[in-house]
Amino acid sequence: MTRSLQASGSLRNRLVLILIGGAAILAFLLFFTIRNYATQMAQQGQDRILGASVTSILDAASIRSGTVEIDIPYTSFSMLSTVTDDRIFYSIYQDNVFLSGYPELPLGPVSGRDIVFQTILHQGEVIRLVTANRTLIGNKERTTIRVSLAQTQGMLSGARDQISRTAFMFGAGFFALTAIMSFWATSTTIGPLKRLTLSVTRRGPQDLSPFEKPVPSEMLPLVTSLNSLMGRLDHSLNQSEDFIAEAAHRVRTPLATVRSYAEATLQRVDKEENRQAVRSMIRAIDESSRAAGQLLDHAMITFRADHLERQDIDLVALIEELVARLTPIAEMKDLELRYKCDVQVSYSGDPVLIQNAVRNLIDNAMKYTPSDGIIDISVSANPNIQICICDSGKGFPSEEVNVLPVRFKRGKNAEGTIGSGLGLTIALDVAKAHGGDLQLSNQPKGGACALLLF
Repeated sequence: MTRSLQASGSLRNRLVLILIGGAAILAFLLFFTIRNYATQMAQQGQDRILGASVTSILDAASIRSGTVEIDIPYTSFSMLSTVTDDRIFYSIYQDNVFLSGYPELPLGPVSGRDIVFQTILHQGEVIRLVTANRTLIGNKERTTIRVSLAQTQGMLSGARDQISRTAFMFGAGFFALTAIMSFWATSTTIGPLKRLTLSVTRRGPQDLSPFEKPVPSEMLPLVTSLNSLMGRLDHSLNQSEDFIAEAAHRVRTPLATVRSYAEATLQRVDKEENRQAVRSMIRAIDESSRAAGQLLDHAMITFRADHLERQDIDLVALIEELVARLTPIAEMKDLELRYKCDVQVSYSGDPVLIQNAVRNLIDNAMKYTPSDGIIDISVSANPNIQICICDSGKGFPSEEVNVLPVRFKRGKNAEGTIGSGLGLTIALDVAKAHGGDLQLSNQPKGGACALLLF
């Protein structure tokens, strides 16, 4: 009994999930990387403009007649104009004393001559604040001018939203493309494994030849192990078939000799009980001889079926020759073999196997047909090539018709009849080897029919 294996999941699905999961993480990181980098570039652009504006204001400051004068250039504010009309705030201090601008604007920190940038909340809005200072030196004066310039973030927020949408679309496109590539890559990767599986599935039960097609290096150990296993199985099967054939051959010859001695002894024995014992011995010898012969036939058929050598033959002439050889045996049992056939039925097959299968079917029919019975044998090519053997015996047990071709299986009505349970098996194996089938049925008026289909 073959135990069913439990699947631990799909290797292809596992690979797809790993690749798609990695793609999702990469797309997520890509989205934030692009968004943050682009936002940082936009912020740096605004900072450069703010820095240039505050520098231009400081450059316009001067001391005249002891008084600080600041003529704010027009370009200082015009360069800050945006499509979103962002608000601009500024404040100018001299030595921490307010001179001009928006007094409520926080005074940002300074660090020497460096320009300091801050993002703060002012009047409920997020603004970007830049602060810088410069020391003015006059004839007798020395004073420090500090300028803070701020701008709302409307344009930057819009740019950030646009950047986010672009980054999202880029990340989504990257994820979709990677997902498609993942399915393609896994299908391509699993392809050789599927082809190997299909190759194993298509093989017949006797095909143990090694796999010779190139495979990926990762699959080479698996294929090498399979080839090694099939090689050992093939060697073991060949040894078993050789042993069965040799054993059957060696048993059948001595049995024939023993039967001859038993028949001679039967003629010299007077007591009925001894004669009955000798008859039982002869019957047992016949059963053993038949079993040995059919085992030999089955071993031969198994080998030839694996290496089928087809020939163009005339089935009519082939079966006619067989019927002619079996007619004397049938007459000894008071049976009549009636042969009906088409003029000629051409077929490409193994003549030895086909004749062996038909001989076993005729032999079965002769065993189960009573004296003065008739066995009909026909060969026809319409609608398909078929060989039919029908007897006038008891027929097949209806509930056992489907299992009778099983090896060593005999029907309930076989009790008391010499047989080994291999005749129908041999016929079925021959039919299967030629791509055909064996059909068993009972005639309406009594008797069994065996139909070989090719």
